[in-house]
Amino acid sequence: MHNDNYGRQILTETDICNAYLRDPRKVIDAVFVDKPILFSDILEIENLPEIVKYDPLDISVEEFDTQLQSNWYMPKEYNDLDIAKWVLDCCKTDEELQRVGQELLLFQERDMFPLLRYCKYLVDTMRKNNIVWGVGRGSSVSSYVLYLLGIHKINSLYYDLDINEFIK
Repeated sequence: MHNDNYGRQILTETDICNAYLRDPRKVIDAVFVDKPILFSDILEIENLPEIVKYDPLDISVEEFDTQLQSNWYMPKEYNDLDIAKWVLDCCKTDEELQRVGQELLLFQERDMFPLLRYCKYLVDTMRKNNIVWGVGRGSSVSSYVLYLLGIHKINSLYYDLDINEFIK
């Protein structure tokens, strides 16, 4: 098993067989295999996810990141979510509405709405599975939108934190 220069994990046939032998109930999903074979026939597993053949990419890391950001792996309801409306509906005061509007414009200019949808999915998933995450760190705590999404627990309006610290 190794990673390519884009961070994608590449498995050998042996890696997949060993994983199956360690825990046959574990679903092997979203992996790349250097030389795929018909695992479902060999392992006699029904409904085995499609094994994807690894093909090296001839693009820059930046282009790769752009491709990944256009294809977030999350349920359809989150991909279809009107994240701006959802966040605006969380606001209780005019001050909150004004700040959220300002931040949403900045996020929209940077084409970050898919990221916000993914953040909502991530937080919902962590809450559903009782996973604890940190209070917040770095410049992300200056975003009131991220506070409303539950990414962190620092109310940037209360502490008068400037969104530009995060958006730089």
